[in-house]
Amino acid sequence: MQHNTFTIMEKKWYVELFENYANKYEQECFTKGTVTEVDFLEQELAFDKSKRILDIGCGTGRHSIELAKRGYTVRGIDLSEQMLSKARENAKVAKVNVDFRQADARTFSFPGEFDLAIMLCEGGFSLMETDMMNFQILKNAAEALKPGGKLIFTCLNALFPLNHSIGDFVSEGTTGLQVSNFNLQQFRDHSTYTITGDDGREMVLKCNERYYAPSELNFMLELLGFKQILITSCETGIMNRKRELKTSDYELLTIASI
Repeated sequence: MQHNTFTIMEKKWYVELFENYANKYEQECFTKGTVTEVDFLEQELAFDKSKRILDIGCGTGRHSIELAKRGYTVRGIDLSEQMLSKARENAKVAKVNVDFRQADARTFSFPGEFDLAIMLCEGGFSLMETDMMNFQILKNAAEALKPGGKLIFTCLNALFPLNHSIGDFVSEGTTGLQVSNFNLQQFRDHSTYTITGDDGREMVLKCNERYYAPSELNFMLELLGFKQILITSCETGIMNRKRELKTSDYELLTIASI
């Protein structure tokens, strides 16, 4: 007797989380620096309201909406329809128009449409399970830019775990996660994260996040045609060009022009 064989694909942790997290996301401490972060973005745009902006991994739309309030044309994309639904609600409350679309950062294509692409607070990049997927996100962002356009993004800083006792880092985790394995060859943090979703259901997520060294980012961005690349320190609500990156910084900020 012949039996049909089915392969059940495990739902990725970032898919499961963001299906049930929109309301709680907006209460997270790292979402509280939106206004000053957009102040920084405006400076990078030279306050030119004609500039078109792509917000990759826009979540509930906090940066997109704040930019739209200031007169910019913004398209926000995200993998999660639940996050986008909340973003549309927020835009309606704020009385602004933002072009929110469901899209995968690994596969979208908007060739030459934008003056600025942003990926803030790990908006897709560094969350993917392979380096090739992360590179494809950078490639898609680069191709979405007009000549002279900018890409601004944050990601996890590979210098951070090197600044800590590796034994402590692996056993304790970086942000209260229960870390099962930190891979030093791949600089990937494999961890178990338990969280209660918007619906009250407890989720146990098997996370896999990539930490990037400045040299890796420089190499990838140069390969994609970026000419000016600056990598600095950043914190929630604090972004500028003058903050020197340190090994104690959990995140880094990259500003690149093509």
